[in-house]
Amino acid sequence: MQRRTRKLVGTIAMLVFVCVYALVVMALAQAGLPEMPKSVELLFYAAVGIGWVIPLMPLVWWMERKDKSEA
Repeated sequence: MQRRTRKLVGTIAMLVFVCVYALVVMALAQAGLPEMPKSVELLFYAAVGIGWVIPLMPLVWWMERKDKSEA
């Protein structure tokens, strides 16, 4: 697969993942955070705000991989 095609597929996958991730995080926050202290709420939002990057890094590396013709 060419790099351009990988970037298109990867971009669509990222958009879908981030939308689903945001919905799941909102549901978790609504279910558990209202009765928690503000410090726990802050830690939760900091963790999930950064947490979406970790599962997407392999996808980014795959998208940026060189084509066989470039190697």
